[in-house]
Amino acid sequence: MNTLQFVYNYKDHEPLRNSFFELAKDTFELELERWYEEGFWTDKYVPYSYAEGDRIVANVSVNLIELTINGVKSPAVQIGTVMTHPDYRGRGLSARLMDKVLEEYGQACEFMYLFANESVLEFYPKFGFHPVEEQIFSMACPGGTAGSAAIRKLDLADPRDLSLVSSLGAQRVQVSERLGVSGAHGLLMFYCLNVFSDQLYYLEDENLIAICQQENGQLELFDLISTQPVSCRDIALKLADSDTETIVFHFTPDDPGLELSGSSHSEGLFVRTQGGQQYPANVKHPATSIA
Repeated sequence: MNTLQFVYNYKDHEPLRNSFFELAKDTFELELERWYEEGFWTDKYVPYSYAEGDRIVANVSVNLIELTINGVKSPAVQIGTVMTHPDYRGRGLSARLMDKVLEEYGQACEFMYLFANESVLEFYPKFGFHPVEEQIFSMACPGGTAGSAAIRKLDLADPRDLSLVSSLGAQRVQVSERLGVSGAHGLLMFYCLNVFSDQLYYLEDENLIAICQQENGQLELFDLISTQPVSCRDIALKLADSDTETIVFHFTPDDPGLELSGSSHSEGLFVRTQGGQQYPANVKHPATSIA
């Protein structure tokens, strides 16, 4: 077996990039080729990896973003795409890569965080990360809601619709000042291409894209993409129909006076802080900015 080499930020190195895509597909069933080809892999996404030749065998990726907490922006790193090829597990490669990421960014950002699956919940506290429980918010839908007629479903196979989503996403305002994420255009476009491609709706009068789905009387609202602040309640009611009983927000609405119910929600969020700020309680990280 050859000596492993540490490599990073290799999006322009085709053999390493393609091997990274292959490992991500095998590990998480992620499809990243189109995301890259459309130009959504930017310098804000940095893989830290070990390679054997041109084969990526372990990885920890860094997403450089900004968190807004109660209107205050702070530099942050969100870690994602943590993976090791089965043949190389048990050798401490993920821990060594985490050490490299912490050495590079641990003192440079106020928040470092990630979303972990259940199999590795004991791993991240070793590096100073603490579990944080989230809340998910919902509201009852008023009776007689008929929705809006000026809504068009988008098709990202159409270059014009893809351009619309990308353009609005690049210029968007945060969906919430209570807890928002900026600088995450690449993450948003990954979700639009791979997760929510069938749940994208354009509200023409508002020049806004809603990512949502409705099923069994429940409207799930994952994101509102707009260049202007909007009323989450008003937009939700435009998207609702006569069958909608409950509206669920997969982010933290901050409309004044909005009556919401909150319930505990865990997606394996771990946070490491540097400096005086604390990650807020009773909030929901925006679903389309989770790495």
